[in-house]
Amino acid sequence: MTTSDRPGFVLPLLLLAGFRTLIDDLHAELARQGHPELRPAHGFVLQAVGPDGTTASELGQRLGVSKQAAGKTVDRLVALGYLERADDPADARRKLVRMTDRGLDGLRRSAIVFDELRDRWAATLGPDRVAAMEDDLRSVASANFFRLDVPGWFGG
Repeated sequence: MTTSDRPGFVLPLLLLAGFRTLIDDLHAELARQGHPELRPAHGFVLQAVGPDGTTASELGQRLGVSKQAAGKTVDRLVALGYLERADDPADARRKLVRMTDRGLDGLRRSAIVFDELRDRWAATLGPDRVAAMEDDLRSVASANFFRLDVPGWFGG
């Protein structure tokens, strides 16, 4: 096939479509498992909060969004029971954002579902082709391919 048969703009669209398919399937399954309110951006937020918690300012930096935007998302996830605000034991002037058991459960289930989705792709395409695709993407993606600032990057 020639370049004219495969124009350059199609590649990012196909990569995005594959990503979107995985994320849509993930969230459909999470909804079935008791997390219907989780949205794709929430996964980045929960990962950015991490196991030790963080402040809203630090969260905004990690996500590549303003402190105010991070605060709005935190408010929403607190209301949904995925995050909580607590006093920082190291500095009484600071508030920490921490995951609740519900937030941890959502992340744990996400990891399991992603493994199941990868297995489904391997059943469709073949395990060697999926592994080759992962290897090929690693060879062209930046070394720091797991970035939490995607919400800010898409929105910025």
